[in-house]
Amino acid sequence: MTEYVTRAGIEIDPALATFIETDVLAPLGRDAGAFWQGFAALLGEFAPRNRALLAKRDDLQAKIDTWHADRAGQKVDQAEYQVFLREIGYLVPEPGEFTIGTQNVDPEIATMAGPQLVVPILNARFLLNAANARWGSLYDAFYGTDVLDAPPAKPGGYDEERGAAVIAAGRSFLDEALPLVDQSWTDLANEHDGKLRDESQWVGHTDKGLLFRSNGLHIEVQFDRDHPVGRTDKAGIYDIVLEAALTTIADCEDSVAAVDAEDKLVAYTNWLGIIRGDLSESFEKGGRTLTRMLAGDKTYTGPDGEERKLPGRSLMFVRNVGHLMTNPAMRWGGMEIPEGIMDAVVTSAIGAHDVEGLGKYGNSRCGSIYIVKPKMHGPEECGFTDDLFDAVEDLLGLPRHTIKVGVMDEERRTSANLAACIHAVKDRIVFINTGFLDRTGDEIHTSMRAGPMMRKGEMKSSAWLKAYEARNVGIGLRHGLSGRAQIGKGMWAAPDLMGQMMIEKIGHLRAGANTAWVPSPTAATLHAIHYHREDVFAIQQGLGDVPGLDDLLTIPLAEGTNWSEAEIREELDNNCQGLLGYVVRWIDQGVGCSKVPDINDVGLMEDRATLRISSQHIANWLLHGVISEAQVMDSLRRMAAKVDEQNAGDPFYEPLLQNEDGPAFSAARDLIFKGVEQPSGYTEPLLHAWRREKKAR
Repeated sequence: MTEYVTRAGIEIDPALATFIETDVLAPLGRDAGAFWQGFAALLGEFAPRNRALLAKRDDLQAKIDTWHADRAGQKVDQAEYQVFLREIGYLVPEPGEFTIGTQNVDPEIATMAGPQLVVPILNARFLLNAANARWGSLYDAFYGTDVLDAPPAKPGGYDEERGAAVIAAGRSFLDEALPLVDQSWTDLANEHDGKLRDESQWVGHTDKGLLFRSNGLHIEVQFDRDHPVGRTDKAGIYDIVLEAALTTIADCEDSVAAVDAEDKLVAYTNWLGIIRGDLSESFEKGGRTLTRMLAGDKTYTGPDGEERKLPGRSLMFVRNVGHLMTNPAMRWGGMEIPEGIMDAVVTSAIGAHDVEGLGKYGNSRCGSIYIVKPKMHGPEECGFTDDLFDAVEDLLGLPRHTIKVGVMDEERRTSANLAACIHAVKDRIVFINTGFLDRTGDEIHTSMRAGPMMRKGEMKSSAWLKAYEARNVGIGLRHGLSGRAQIGKGMWAAPDLMGQMMIEKIGHLRAGANTAWVPSPTAATLHAIHYHREDVFAIQQGLGDVPGLDDLLTIPLAEGTNWSEAEIREELDNNCQGLLGYVVRWIDQGVGCSKVPDINDVGLMEDRATLRISSQHIANWLLHGVISEAQVMDSLRRMAAKVDEQNAGDPFYEPLLQNEDGPAFSAARDLIFKGVEQPSGYTEPLLHAWRREKKAR
């Protein structure tokens, strides 16, 4: 039983209360009593509104379920369907012409284009690595991945043959990004040779070499003939360092397992460490203890002889949780408070340290706090977030619109009303993005009773998905996000398949995205090359038409499909294996994001969105009789054996097959068999319940 202390009627976990009062409020000079009184008043207004919005979700879903049930077996008439959606308030009127009014946005978000990382906030080491991924070694990225068409490095120290291939690829990149007059970078014999075609690309020199800029991103060419790599290089170049992850999202949501006060305290402590600049993490590697800390700024001397600095770290966002979940870390009125409200208050109070200049390095140079808000359904919920952030600013004494918001376009009602959603937060919005997994999970859940859905793989070429991706960019551009905010695209999930990423992910830029998610600092360095190849802001100028609602609202039903038993088994096994592989780490080890082997043993960087699409797809096929309960259980047991085998080398792993009644297998089973009744198809209520059960054991 949780013991609480009480502040202004709010029951709070004692350790969390001490942290907020001592580590967060005291350095800000805020009176703790006034803070808690203000927090209680805020809860009095916003907790009931939050509950009402969730009830509206359930009401809309019930009406949609009934509409489909009444038309079972009939083809969906798009005109009739849209009239119905307008009548029930699912579709709302489009706002008139408007342009967002967001002010004080850092250039990394507004006027620069580059990679973005998302990192679990509970893992300090990963968080530091991501924050430090503002700069990355291109040579390391080439040397250690499958990008080059050359034999992999031989074990046992530096492989000069592999190194030569890396150097050649590096020269090729420099010729592309920083072309010289009448020669190649391959021809250079020393640091002072060569003349740039565009001399404005030279920015200055650092203590390690020369600094350049291309498409708004910096490139540092480092020289040292005594370095093991520089010794083998004609010009003495030993590395090329790229400005890479311009922004990073410290994630309190889909990539973490945070179910109680203990977990939330780790999240908030790590966020404070990032903002203060003193977060560090020690770990063992190769028999030595290493300590990771935040990188300092990069100093260089400009052409005028003046010393200048560039940020050494990513600009940090924090992703709060959505409106659905509550957390036992705080209670008010006898109930757990909405976790999203708690996140808004606490992460913003920590962000105020940056606004008031209390950090070692500083995050925003424009005095802004950047919060990504996921899983909002439509403009009313976006308006709620806007009002909540107003109230948090008033509570903390921050100027209006200090808190900026990133809107995750990952729910169907948001996609269908995106212009109205942007309008609801038009003076604080800095980010919209798309994501296949969660968005598809909601696509399935919303139309759960319309009929069996097509296979997951076929969804990627479906009409609604193409319309969703194109509308997100087009609507964002129509309302003035270019040059003021990020238009982002989703994750490349396979961290070991960098060669394929380099072929495919440039498509995100060509579609008009000025940022896109990558799974690692190495991937950020490689993806940065794409932003030297394409001028996203120029591409955005040439994009015009916005697809209408007809394609977006075309339900991806498998009409007229007659799958073979082998095809059904293949789809079911794929879903069950992915679900079990992720759930077992979430429940048993509290790991919310990791590289999970898929059914073909390809490691994929998975977070909670994976569960939503897989479990909802199985639930849909089960509901419509494509598969039976017996088939699902057979697949779960066979895939449990595979997952156990894939994790055989993990000393902390608890086998699924020997623990069918245990929390992990039980959670996977519930996600499927209770999938239809889960609110919006979300996995959190079941996962949190089973994780707490595991922790209690």
